[in-house]
Amino acid sequence: MTEPVPLSPEDRMILDMEGPVVAGHACKVIRLEPPGVDFDSFFEMVERRVSSVPELWYRLSDEDGAPCWVSDQRFQLERHLFPWREGEEVAASEVPAITAELFMKRLDRDRPLWAIDVARLADGGTVLVSRTHHALADGTTVMRFAREMLWDEKPGAGAPATPAARQADDTRHEAHLLRVYEHEFVRSEDNSPFDGQIGPDREIAFATVSLGELHDAANKATGAKLNDAVLALLAGAFEHWLEHLDEETPGEIRVKVPVSLHYGDDHAGNRDSFFTVPLPLDEPDPMLRLARIRSESAERKSNHDAETLDRWFQRAAGVSPFLGRLLKRFGADPRRYAVNVSNVRGPGSPVTILGTTVSSIHSVAEIAERHALRVAVISYADQIGFGFCADPELVPELDRIAEGVEVAAGRLIAGAV
Repeated sequence: MTEPVPLSPEDRMILDMEGPVVAGHACKVIRLEPPGVDFDSFFEMVERRVSSVPELWYRLSDEDGAPCWVSDQRFQLERHLFPWREGEEVAASEVPAITAELFMKRLDRDRPLWAIDVARLADGGTVLVSRTHHALADGTTVMRFAREMLWDEKPGAGAPATPAARQADDTRHEAHLLRVYEHEFVRSEDNSPFDGQIGPDREIAFATVSLGELHDAANKATGAKLNDAVLALLAGAFEHWLEHLDEETPGEIRVKVPVSLHYGDDHAGNRDSFFTVPLPLDEPDPMLRLARIRSESAERKSNHDAETLDRWFQRAAGVSPFLGRLLKRFGADPRRYAVNVSNVRGPGSPVTILGTTVSSIHSVAEIAERHALRVAVISYADQIGFGFCADPELVPELDRIAEGVEVAAGRLIAGAV
């Protein structure tokens, strides 16, 4: 990079959001089967390949008072790759706690905003905990980084789906705009169980289900897509958790589903909009629950809610930065959505690093004020990995939510037979 690259409005917003209780980065937790990889060999491989990802050389600077990316002329890889506790072996059960400990640390803004910690597992495998600041890249972009720098070969089936070309229709029908308002800014009748003033501590939990079995069961039962089935599992998981805590179960929990708005040669690190979907917790039948979620999300997709919201926010910011911030805060009210659920497409077939098979991939994303739980979902080969990040004071026994995903998956798959 020879010229500074200005940060997008989304990237600047993420930088401004980071503070004492909110980290601005996201994690990918990549587990490798035995015999794993040793740190020195991994370091040498990354050293050979990191130049193929110029974004990983970007550091923050400013141009005429505006933040921008510049190439770090003092780049040193040893500031970004670390052996976990000098190569100490850890049990697989410790990985969530290790991830949480790393997640709570901040990336040094004087350096490119990424790091990978390498932990040796007692069973002979290896875990890579990769942190990348969200101002530098979103989940889709991070997976491109992995293809270019980590995987032994580029898995064609793992490339992210190309979004449909953005529609430049500035004369939407009034009814269309009204439907967007009704979908996205309606207040839930139920209080969010995750609403509270968050602190700096984090707890992490993971769950994994079969992609193929879930896809086939959802399609056979209601014709639903995989993303709808993922949301149905989360509804079951929240119900499972609340029942375990002996808490009153609300009729619904409204979730925010980010939608990638990367178009063509758009190289922005982050370009997302969203829509919201109410997850019914008052429907015990997993098939009927899935059918209700399918109907809700299909209506939002056909109405292009995410694209319309993106235009609203962009135009509001153009009229007045204050108006733009006000509208975003309005949409972030916990009565309008309780949980942010991101979903990234990973490699569609198994990949290897230095000849060792990657056995699983999970994502972790940061929570926000009054939204004490965040869910990150990623597909890999025939798996769907769920990563849960929470404030442990506000969301006790997070493992029960992860457990609930696998319980709900078993019920949905069994019910479709």
